[in-house]
Amino acid sequence: MMSNLIHNFLSNRVLSRFSIFMIDILMIMFSCLTMYLVRYGFVGLTPEVRADGVTLAIILIFVNALTFILFRTFSGILRFSSFSDLMRITYALILGYVFTYLAIMIVKRYYPGFYLDDITFISVFFLNTFLMIFSRILTKEVYEFITGRNVKPVNVFIYGTKEAGISVAKALKGNSEFNYRVLGFISDESQMVGKELMGTTIHANNENIFRTMESKDVKTVIVSPQQMEEIKNADLLSNFVDHNISLLTTVPLNEWNGMIISKEQLKDVQIEDLLPRDPIHINMLKIASNIEGKRIMVTGAAGSIGSEIVRQVANFNPYSIILIDQAETPLHDMRLELKDKWRELRTEIIVADVGNASRMERIFSRTRPQYIFHAAAYKHVPMMEDNVSESVQTNILGTKIVADLAVKYNADKFVMVSTDKAVNPSNVMGCSKRICEIYVQSLAKYIAKSGKRTTQFITTRFGNVLGSNGSVIPLFREQIKNGGPVTVTHPEIIRYFMTIPEACQLVLEAGAMGKGGEIYIFDMGKPVKILDLAKRMIRLSGSKNIKIEFTGLRHGEKLYEELLNIAEHTKPTYHEKIMIADVREYEYEEVSRKVDALIHSSFEYDDMRTVKKMKEIVPEFRSINSPFEAVDRLLERISEKETLIPVPKDKG
Repeated sequence: MMSNLIHNFLSNRVLSRFSIFMIDILMIMFSCLTMYLVRYGFVGLTPEVRADGVTLAIILIFVNALTFILFRTFSGILRFSSFSDLMRITYALILGYVFTYLAIMIVKRYYPGFYLDDITFISVFFLNTFLMIFSRILTKEVYEFITGRNVKPVNVFIYGTKEAGISVAKALKGNSEFNYRVLGFISDESQMVGKELMGTTIHANNENIFRTMESKDVKTVIVSPQQMEEIKNADLLSNFVDHNISLLTTVPLNEWNGMIISKEQLKDVQIEDLLPRDPIHINMLKIASNIEGKRIMVTGAAGSIGSEIVRQVANFNPYSIILIDQAETPLHDMRLELKDKWRELRTEIIVADVGNASRMERIFSRTRPQYIFHAAAYKHVPMMEDNVSESVQTNILGTKIVADLAVKYNADKFVMVSTDKAVNPSNVMGCSKRICEIYVQSLAKYIAKSGKRTTQFITTRFGNVLGSNGSVIPLFREQIKNGGPVTVTHPEIIRYFMTIPEACQLVLEAGAMGKGGEIYIFDMGKPVKILDLAKRMIRLSGSKNIKIEFTGLRHGEKLYEELLNIAEHTKPTYHEKIMIADVREYEYEEVSRKVDALIHSSFEYDDMRTVKKMKEIVPEFRSINSPFEAVDRLLERISEKETLIPVPKDKG
């Protein structure tokens, strides 16, 4: 009970900077008095000697007060004093005593009667230095003894031996709040392995590291921020997770100036950091030349992709950004974010449905966008299997309306965000996006034939993005937080992943390089097994006894997604991550007629009939684990009958 009271008292009370400053000044006075007593004794403290001592003390107080302010020796919390705090005290005192000694030389020149021998002066310096440093160490040790004597320190290794890793190790050694004990370093550089650093050994990142860590009872690795940036092969880190080693990292070095002073500066390594992805580089100048000074429209601007496109476009100095979405609350959040981060940017926030033709017409006639990023779409596969008409009316009708208006109002570019689910679609959502691709590409071809210089239509196609609304990673995090179970649809299901900023960077790059009519696909890296993803997220969380349940494939869900149809080929671009899909082309008149019929059918809300029309436009659309498999069987029977009907012979 008493220890708790003391702990709470010490934890909630911090000496003010002025109080620490005054205590340090008192230590100067105490050092002078003590050393004069030792040197002269009580009998030897004649009025002349006392006057010399007072003069010395005044000069020391004045000069050292200035150096204390210069080095901010009083700015820290005494119980959390670090090595860097002690070094600042030492530097301040050395500089203060050097200037004091020079001042005394001047005093001696003008007042020959003033006497101070060098031994006394040096003795005062060492006692003063000892008292100031010892007071910090003593305060820290007493606090640790009272508040943490029963807490066993956590043994850790530091991953990274460059400046950032060393700074992390020094900061942790000088801060008892975290109770970490650094027992070694890990390096990928062979020339560093086996050497000593800060009194500990540097180890290689290989299978032997786990035996070494076990022998030292190390269950945690802290990855330096510089190492997090440099690691290209995610297996270097994921191997630790697979061996039940906790991974932590810190915020970038420039955000904490070499001092870790709060737990917020240490954070868990996220699953996003462990997925196999190479860094993406974009042509900033080319993108800027397309966007700077232009009126930019982003549909679906409150969604995961749309909102990130807005953020990235805002950095390229557009004339204005028109944000369109029908989700009121997320759109309001974007308004607040833009006001906070880009106050000078002209923005127009519009709540509107892209499927409302008259509403979109009024918006286009007033805003006259020059560059359109079309990200508005319904995207959740099971939801769209149950809401076919809404999928058609938002995804297809919305795209048709915005694309047609782009042509009518002479927009320079129209960049559509598509998905890998549009390839060999197995669900309504994927097929709706494939029809959008077909319409946009056929419209681009039709315009090119007319010879008019008008809108360039570009389509971008990529897979899942990490952390998007409703995606698997936020779902798993919530399930783990609630104690499980973590639900995986199938043990063999795999997906491609990319971060939202990376995907949007490639959208901007593809938009900049596109000339019109292209479908760009992105290199998504290696596919990830969702079961492995779930297991690693559970291990990263440190949670125990979290079960994984298999729920079965959802309506329209594939085991794996494709970025290209079998019949399609790709052509390279100047960007290694972006390729052009060589896809079948359609005639605009036929596509427009079929799309209009499909949209008309959707308003009758007959799902089977609507899906039949979708399959007629996209013959490769084969439903999986869905009621619409019946439509596939119907179309097969019709095809068989047409094949069996004999062709009349020409009597002529």
